[in-house]
Amino acid sequence: MRFLFDDTAFSFQALRTAGHAAHGGADLGEVLATCQHIPDSDEEAWCSAWTAVAERLHRIGDEALGAGHRVSAREAYLRASNYYRTADFFRVEDRESDAESDRLAGNSRQTFARAAELFDTPVLPLEIPYEDTTLPGYLFLADGTGSPQPTVIHHGGYDSTLEELYFMVGGGALRRGYHVLAFEGPGQQSVRREQGLVFRPDWEHVVAPVVDHALSRPDVDPDKLVLFGTSFGGLLAARAAAFEDRIAACVLHNGIYDFCELPLRAIPPFLGEWVTDGRDDVAGPALAVTMAQSTRVRWFLRHAMWVFGAKTPAEALRACAPYNLDHVAEHITCATLVLDAENDVICCGEAQRVHDALRCAKDLMVFTAAEGAGEHCQEGAALRFHQRVFDWLDERLGRI
Repeated sequence: MRFLFDDTAFSFQALRTAGHAAHGGADLGEVLATCQHIPDSDEEAWCSAWTAVAERLHRIGDEALGAGHRVSAREAYLRASNYYRTADFFRVEDRESDAESDRLAGNSRQTFARAAELFDTPVLPLEIPYEDTTLPGYLFLADGTGSPQPTVIHHGGYDSTLEELYFMVGGGALRRGYHVLAFEGPGQQSVRREQGLVFRPDWEHVVAPVVDHALSRPDVDPDKLVLFGTSFGGLLAARAAAFEDRIAACVLHNGIYDFCELPLRAIPPFLGEWVTDGRDDVAGPALAVTMAQSTRVRWFLRHAMWVFGAKTPAEALRACAPYNLDHVAEHITCATLVLDAENDVICCGEAQRVHDALRCAKDLMVFTAAEGAGEHCQEGAALRFHQRVFDWLDERLGRI
């Protein structure tokens, strides 16, 4: 789906931002007005335009809160948080020392935190014990009664933020009476920025202490825990589910079997062979040319260097190799829903591959372009996505 831009990376990210309107993360008129000021493929203009609208809404939120308009403040803060995230998205050239990127990310977290204090239902910031540190999270409660409820444990993937998880899944879950425990793990946004922790393939060691924390709460129904992983998080969640017997159901949004296959599809086959063989003397210059020609490839490889702790694009590609479900998928025992999207050029064919490898109770749910949900992770079609997925969960968990 082309949305406002010819550059496929810009088009998809604009759709992603606009799609969060379903749960208060955007207003369509603001998105259209902002994108009018952004030339195709101009990453500097992208950052400037989204920063401007985010800062305007940040001020509106502060003014509304100061005047006692709590709903207006909450709505402004939510949109500001999403727009700050969007402004920062393509700033991946040197995240280790990019003060502006840190400022934008910090503002996204701060404005969401302010909005969370103004929700009609309780939102609890979390610091979840993990090895010798903690992982940040939020527990969104569907109500304040304290009675045990089915609970979704949700993490993102390659580039989402903790705050964005509310727009992706949290809002839809809360409307249906689910509690939501959203968290970030190693390699993901604030954990990478503030603690320097990069991704790890044995994600079960990340999820286990989060499940421990969830089960320590009396308002979480221990028999109705759902593990939900988005995008690259679909692979990570599958890995965790294979080693976690306290999960009643798992949603892979979308299904990914072999993460390394995704970037290799975007570059010429001979170049992929050079990278795999360690021929960086020729692979490095060739990758530089490919990155200069494609926003999507440039962004992916620069971001990969950051989240995997790699020094070069070739090294980053090789760091993807352990992230697959070989000898893992068949060990998942809980009911598992694998999502796919008809026009997903990022994960084409991966969901079917995951579904075929599973030996548990399983379903493959394909979203189509005709229903407006055919893009990667159903971006732009949150309501249809939530309707189908949570109806499936309701039936699996015996809620109807």
